[in-house]
Amino acid sequence: MLKVGIMGASGFAGEELIKILLGHPEVKITALAAKIEKMHVSKMYPWAKAMLDLDCFDMSAEDVAKISDAVFLALPHKISMDFAPALLKKGKKVIDLSADFRIKDKSVYEKWYEIKHECPEYLKKAVYGLPELYRKDIKAADLIANPGCYPTSIILGCAPLLKKKIVDTDCIICDSKSGVSGAGRTPTQALMFTEVVTNSFRPYKVNFHRHMPEIDQELSSLAGAKIEVNFIPHLVPMERGILSTIYLKLNKKINTKEALSMYKDFYKGEYFVRVLDEGILPDTKNVVRSNFCDIGIKAFPGKSLVVVMTAIDNLVKGASGQAVQNMNIMYGFNEKLGL
Repeated sequence: MLKVGIMGASGFAGEELIKILLGHPEVKITALAAKIEKMHVSKMYPWAKAMLDLDCFDMSAEDVAKISDAVFLALPHKISMDFAPALLKKGKKVIDLSADFRIKDKSVYEKWYEIKHECPEYLKKAVYGLPELYRKDIKAADLIANPGCYPTSIILGCAPLLKKKIVDTDCIICDSKSGVSGAGRTPTQALMFTEVVTNSFRPYKVNFHRHMPEIDQELSSLAGAKIEVNFIPHLVPMERGILSTIYLKLNKKINTKEALSMYKDFYKGEYFVRVLDEGILPDTKNVVRSNFCDIGIKAFPGKSLVVVMTAIDNLVKGASGQAVQNMNIMYGFNEKLGL
């Protein structure tokens, strides 16, 4: 059995990891860490009573490493880089759910996250953990930079057309809507119950969201050209889920059937990406609490425009589920285990 530790077990992503890994036949959870007073997991999460007998408390990376083979870092941005090096030096495999190792350019990370990167030597070593694009690299990796939720929905939606090099890369518009769990457990006024149940639907951080450099980096790599997307995230009054609508201007005219054929060919054999048939569009209710990404497409040949719509669960394919998918690849397990 693979012994697994979770640092950041008190957050939404940490809780989701526990739920998924409890159902994984090849894994035993051996460590739960969080910056809290020592607490049994069943008090932190009553649903876990009789399912897991562990205390969660403020453990050091060294202590987690002693009882774990692999460690998930479900920690806030700017914190994971304090723990990852110690774990890696102990020979442990690390899957980091924060942004600390996603951005390859140190100066870009420091600009967007407004903090000095403490271990930039690991930025080039980290593998961006999007299995559908980097499976071979993930298999050989010791450090995985698990993608963000918005970037997952957008990169998977753009990849097939960018690889065909038929997209006008000067103006890619990504319009995304997310449930409130995407903001994490830290309480703020904007996330109070009375704020989010008033049928409010609002944009935020327009072209200024921290996921933008991650999206730009990966889309530029796919296209072989510099891309700077226009990214407009929105908060919608639902618990979880992301729906992204992506507008791609093409340098050739294709119809919906042709676009769908490209996508189905690109994702052939990818269990967790479902390209929907013509006329069927994604809906967050069909992916909630799953590791699937559903993709729908509508082409407008007269405008040389393709509109791609994707739906994921922000806490599963957008975070913890994808992290477990990466772990499965790293250890040679069936990719679907636990998912």
